Amino acid sequence: MSFFEMHDSEGGIRACYAEVKRWIDETGTAGLHRRLEEAEAIFRRIGITFAVYGEGGDPERLIPFDLLPRIFSRLEWQRLDQGIRQRAQALNAFLYDVYHRGEILRAGLIPQDLVYQNEAFRPEMIGFDPPGRVYSHIVGIDIVRTGPDTFEVLEDNCRTPSGVSYMLENREIMTRMFPELFHRGRVVPVDNYPAQLLRTLKEVAPPACTGDPVVVLLTPGSLNSAYYEHSFLADLMGIELVEPVDLFVEDGRVWKKTTAGPKVVDVIYRRIDDDYLDPLAFRPDSLLGVPGLFHAYRSGGVTLCSAPGAGIADDKAIYVYVPEMIRFYLGEEPILANIPTWQCGTKEGLAYVLEHLSELVAKEVHGSGGYGMLIGPKSTKAQIAAYADRIRANPSGFIAQPTLDLSTVPTLGATDVVQRHADFRPYCLVGKRMRLVPGGLTRVALTEGSLVVNSSQGGGVKDTWVLRD
Repeated sequence: MSFFEMHDSEGGIRACYAEVKRWIDETGTAGLHRRLEEAEAIFRRIGITFAVYGEGGDPERLIPFDLLPRIFSRLEWQRLDQGIRQRAQALNAFLYDVYHRGEILRAGLIPQDLVYQNEAFRPEMIGFDPPGRVYSHIVGIDIVRTGPDTFEVLEDNCRTPSGVSYMLENREIMTRMFPELFHRGRVVPVDNYPAQLLRTLKEVAPPACTGDPVVVLLTPGSLNSAYYEHSFLADLMGIELVEPVDLFVEDGRVWKKTTAGPKVVDVIYRRIDDDYLDPLAFRPDSLLGVPGLFHAYRSGGVTLCSAPGAGIADDKAIYVYVPEMIRFYLGEEPILANIPTWQCGTKEGLAYVLEHLSELVAKEVHGSGGYGMLIGPKSTKAQIAAYADRIRANPSGFIAQPTLDLSTVPTLGATDVVQRHADFRPYCLVGKRMRLVPGGLTRVALTEGSLVVNSSQGGGVKDTWVLRD
């Protein structure tokens, strides 16, 4: 039976949830639903939507929001904080290593083919030292809980992890609608995240920068599914939101066009994939790129956050080896464990997965958003057979993991508080130092029994509280 985070082992209310439980009892389910309608009206008014492509009609939709917070005690967060920072440090050390001497590959701890033949690996980055030797400046680590004291990492996101706008807006909504829950100051705030992000970006200014670094956020444009988040973060950081047409490269520097003439740009927080950044360096057919951008980066005229090629660290096949990275680079044991994972690219892994596919969760190595996966116990024989054929056709493109007994969190149901499975994504900032706000994005599967929490697959979000005591 799944661990219900609101209850202790004897069925009583855990101390960290006691105040919220009193609030639920006093407000009542009907009162909570009225407040939820008010919250949704606010979300809609300020335009917090996400896009799902490939569907008929208007793809813009309101992300489902659940009123009941997910709560971590101070001691629980202390352990999570240490484990997240450890992992972010090891992932950045790995990125520096594979683009330089490749010591972990020479030691035989990670197969070279997994790195050098991976589509996320960028040979153009070999030998280049990004400012501060930081490749992944915002590391989003997806964590699941499987017991009272058991937290495990589901996957790493080292390129442009999304969702932080929901973390901030969820908290804003909760504090506006339920000030009584916050008046004693027991919940640690998260609203300093934009200031910490800006500080982190300025810390990795390029060698050519003189004075206070000029930072911009580069977006593909308003049709992008995460455009709301791009504009939201730029606004909160007080920086300009730019599209590729707003930038040009000249004399080894990047410039933005303004009504007062060109202004130099030092740091670009980019939300555009590697392939489309620069048509002279990557895809020549890219209409989103800035010609010469990569050369300006390599020559020290601008910093790109995160670095091109950082995606090799969050590939699902590489994920298997992160515990080894921690031991190799840091000389420490992992604080947060990996989920047991079988690589279909190995003979033994392939044989095991094909034999036990009905019991496992299988995923595409390059998949995301809950797409391209199979949950064996919830699939038909025909679906399992079809997926097995896909694995046989390209074994190295798949991994498999056991079906986890994810913890459940209190969620507002139609007539009562119900239990739903959830995961957690904190955002670790890496510059001259690491910064980690106490909280993150909790995604919740709103369908009973479902393990898929992605918003594109019907999941919702909720506020995440870390208590001071």
